[in-house]
Amino acid sequence: MKLKISFLLLSISLTVCCQKKNDTDLVIISNLSNSLKEISGITKFPNDASIYAINDSGNSNTLFELDQKGKIINSFTIANSKNKDWEDMTYDDEGNIYIGDFGNNYNDRKKLTIYKVSDIHSVNPETTKIEFSLEDQKKFPPKKKNRNFDIEAFVYKNGSFYLFTKNRSSKFNGVTKLYKVSNKPGKLTAKLIGSYKTCDDHNDCFISGAAINSKGDKIALLTYNKIFIITDFIGDDLFNGTIEKIKLNHFSQKEGICFKNDSTLLIVDEKRKNTKGKLYEFSLPK
Repeated sequence: MKLKISFLLLSISLTVCCQKKNDTDLVIISNLSNSLKEISGITKFPNDASIYAINDSGNSNTLFELDQKGKIINSFTIANSKNKDWEDMTYDDEGNIYIGDFGNNYNDRKKLTIYKVSDIHSVNPETTKIEFSLEDQKKFPPKKKNRNFDIEAFVYKNGSFYLFTKNRSSKFNGVTKLYKVSNKPGKLTAKLIGSYKTCDDHNDCFISGAAINSKGDKIALLTYNKIFIITDFIGDDLFNGTIEKIKLNHFSQKEGICFKNDSTLLIVDEKRKNTKGKLYEFSLPK
């Protein structure tokens, strides 16, 4: 009898051990409101408890303010803007929020936009528009095998935006392209300054969001099941820095990422069928 009990306990222990090994390190903070069922980007100021969030195409030009539990505590209609395909958010150290209206699923948009929103908590937040095109896109759309002009991720650093493509080419090779464009009003051209091969699986390696820490020396790129942490880069040469690939062991349509602090990330995913979108927390490996 003792032998049977010991064997049973050993079996349970091994099962638990195996399950734990396969578990994700993502921690669920909360379910998101149905008002954010198509959430596409988040950002957070380093010294502000609030998280800011947007939805993508087909939704209103609304910016949502969330608390640390993911609950909506305020919402703002962004004047002088249109949500053609809002895909990501970032911020600067002067209190401005930037909304990237550059989603380009079919690679047929000639004009892409970044909205700069100032004084977000004032009665009438000021909105200015940065319009740009991509220097290497000549056809709208290009051939299916060349469709790598959709952008769903960007960060702000030292007066410029760094934009990462979501590769939609028919022969997916995992390459995300990196563009740089200045932070100034007007009609600009984003310069192609680099590229990086994530992996060959389009279900796992679409770049869907990006974030930068408060020091500006650590960048996180998000996919549906991975995070790429970029450090030790010099200037614009981001992809020649150290790149750590972290598998999340959790597949969902993850669309937004930001730094809660230097060692912790916040991540959101969209609602899928009967599963609500969620706010997650992820602690970076030490």
